[in-house]
Amino acid sequence: MNSSIKVAIVTGAGSGVGKASALALLKDGWRVVLAGRRQAPLDEVIAESGQSDHALAVAADVSDEASVKTLFDATVEKFGRIDLVFNNAGVNAPGIPLEDLTLAQWKNVVDINLTGMFLCIQAAFRVMKDQSPRGGRIINNGSISATTPRPHSIAYTSTKHGVSGLTKSASLDGRKYDIAVGQLDIGNAATDMAMRMAKGVIQANGEIAVEPLMDVNIVGQSLVYMANLPLEANVMFHTVMATKMPFAGRG
Repeated sequence: MNSSIKVAIVTGAGSGVGKASALALLKDGWRVVLAGRRQAPLDEVIAESGQSDHALAVAADVSDEASVKTLFDATVEKFGRIDLVFNNAGVNAPGIPLEDLTLAQWKNVVDINLTGMFLCIQAAFRVMKDQSPRGGRIINNGSISATTPRPHSIAYTSTKHGVSGLTKSASLDGRKYDIAVGQLDIGNAATDMAMRMAKGVIQANGEIAVEPLMDVNIVGQSLVYMANLPLEANVMFHTVMATKMPFAGRG
């Protein structure tokens, strides 16, 4: 394998931030493995990129340990190594009062947003510490909710606060293996998941307000910047957001 080739895994790559990030990495010359629960959207992103020789679609459920292993094994088999993992896959729960949230709804968010990210970090460590050249980079999708909650978001916010703990711990534990771990906190990128902002969402004071959105491709630019740093440098936390969205105090 040519040592100048850079290989990335992007989870949740079939739409939204994951799609934009996978396309940005492919445009920048990376080999990219696109992961998601459904094969068809992944194939569509690769077709849109026009770089099928540099991409691989793998249907994977990040909350399932065996599925994560299959994803990482397929990446190494196809491209020989892993230089970057963008842990982007995530889900939300219904925006309802916390006392009405079911245990099943809570567990689904925890399983994907937190446990799934842990499994991918663990799998990345196992590959990166033993490959040559050694090391790599892991970037976790934290969200603005890793810092500041919205009303009716206890499951999502709790897991995203947990992601910050994963980032800090993995960054510390990765030092000895030349693994850099950082976090990308995104606010109001224009994706299907965020389009409700344009229709009006509940604010901290109980009012309903329309919120500004930003082009999702800006997130791809941020990811490429972080990804291309030499391993001697790390952006541990990077926030990219719509300039006029509520954030500080959610106001």
